[in-house]
Amino acid sequence: MVEGDGSIPKYAKGLLKLALSKIPEKYEWDDSTATNTEARIIQMVVENQLDVCWYATTNEFEERMQPIRIPMYRGLLGYRVLMIKKGTQSKFDGIRTLEDLRRVSLGSGRFWADTDVLLANNLNVVKVLKYEGMFFMLDGDRFDAFPRGAHEPWAEMKRHPKLDLEVEKNLLMIYPNPFYFFVNKSNNELAKNIEKGLRIAIEDGSFEEYFMNDPTVKDVIANANLKSRTVIKLQNPTLPKLTPLDDKTLWFDPFSLDKKE
Repeated sequence: MVEGDGSIPKYAKGLLKLALSKIPEKYEWDDSTATNTEARIIQMVVENQLDVCWYATTNEFEERMQPIRIPMYRGLLGYRVLMIKKGTQSKFDGIRTLEDLRRVSLGSGRFWADTDVLLANNLNVVKVLKYEGMFFMLDGDRFDAFPRGAHEPWAEMKRHPKLDLEVEKNLLMIYPNPFYFFVNKSNNELAKNIEKGLRIAIEDGSFEEYFMNDPTVKDVIANANLKSRTVIKLQNPTLPKLTPLDDKTLWFDPFSLDKKE
């Protein structure tokens, strides 16, 4: 595996350890491979130089590697809220539907997969080359909102305290965006064992416990007020056909939080 201590690598490694702890087979753990580009990491899995990696799935990834089709973040990374300029909330107060959302302009990275999803839903997108420039452009009224993963905007706003930004209060865009573990196409035994361990963890509740106690997930639940937002569902045309959308045990439902309080 690849080294790395960001929130996603840390979560992925912990979840993988949890899955492997559920099965009798024993594996040696080595995450000393140097951090590399996405293209290089995928090539290393394809060439059997690396056993496991994790990414948001695409048709290309599923053609080149073998996915374990259990979404690591239970789909949470497809939950998007809007970062807006302070004082502009009224622009969004009347929005209830996808058609309504087309009235405002959304900033997004020129080469981001998210941008393809927004465009496929006929939203009004301003493409931007540099990520760091987005915050200044939003503050400068170059577009109305900057869609962010529900776990992202609070830390980003802390990094830009001089900019006049806040999180829009009412809307939640959702589209299927599963993060999977991937292994080499021929490594059927490892794929089967990771899936088996994850399914045991789902059944015994330890997957949900791990998920709900992750700092990133706790941040979302504490800050994003998901269950009281108006949901606007987007189509994701890049989603592979075998995505298990109908298996409700695999996906996070923010509205189920009511039942646990």
